Amino acid sequence: MISVNRLFPLLAVIFSLAAWYEPQPLLGLKDAIVPLLSIVMFCMGLTLRWADFRRVWNKPQPIALGVLLQFVLMPLLAWALVHALSLPQELAIGLIIVGACAGGTSSNVMTYLAGGDVALSVSMTLMSTLWGVVLTPWLVAFYASADVAVDTSAMILSIAQIVVLPVAAGLLCNQFLPQIGQSLSSRLPDIAALFILFIIAIIVALNADEIATMGISAAFAVILHNLLGLALAYAIARWNGHTEVEARTIALEVGMQNSGLGVALALKFYGPVAALPGALFSVWHNISGSALAGWWKWQTERRIRKSRG
Repeated sequence: MISVNRLFPLLAVIFSLAAWYEPQPLLGLKDAIVPLLSIVMFCMGLTLRWADFRRVWNKPQPIALGVLLQFVLMPLLAWALVHALSLPQELAIGLIIVGACAGGTSSNVMTYLAGGDVALSVSMTLMSTLWGVVLTPWLVAFYASADVAVDTSAMILSIAQIVVLPVAAGLLCNQFLPQIGQSLSSRLPDIAALFILFIIAIIVALNADEIATMGISAAFAVILHNLLGLALAYAIARWNGHTEVEARTIALEVGMQNSGLGVALALKFYGPVAALPGALFSVWHNISGSALAGWWKWQTERRIRKSRG
């Protein structure tokens, strides 16, 4: 039987190309993204226990480092790339807005697929979202000399609906109906991966026209922003003494932004051109994140096979 999880990076590219080539059938599925993400989060909750979150909160250093890198490294990288590549003003503001956003829910999913610390990832997403209420507008004003207003209640409600409630439901199900999680345990990675593939395809389809209008330098800036965030966050976490699993989790959390929020803010305050970096980031970070998750998963499995002789 084909393992969707094992072939996930390749399938993510195939689904993305198919959606890019023929987006029309997927355009009406925009409202399905949140329910699909909620199902994935529920699947992740089935793999967790309350003790996982107690363990994470009893060791807050990885959370603190992840949130620090989120709001120091990513906006600084965006500002540096804007100047290095001389991006036009609206595209520059769009990239800085993306860099100033909190971590996205996609990082939780990729952490799960990579075999990272899901409880740590969810905790970092929650903390960066709460800090982002204050820091995102301030960072945009600092780096872009522009003003944006974040809808605090909408941000918190969105994270609650997409992350907190489904994960909590999975946790409760795991505690009181453990037979459900046990019966699905071997299939959960494939189920989650299949739903994520459809989410990626819908995102690509919804943003296909906008992304097609971007220049090469702007697209290069978005891609480099994400890749540098992933690489530097991982390197800093390892240099700081964190474990391999913690470093992978921090890297995915820092490198994968809440680009949906970035698109919404850019559209509201600056128009469609400023929203282009966020639109491309939404597509690209799912592809890069899935490829990295697949690579790390393969490395882990290879080490396990070697240790068994």
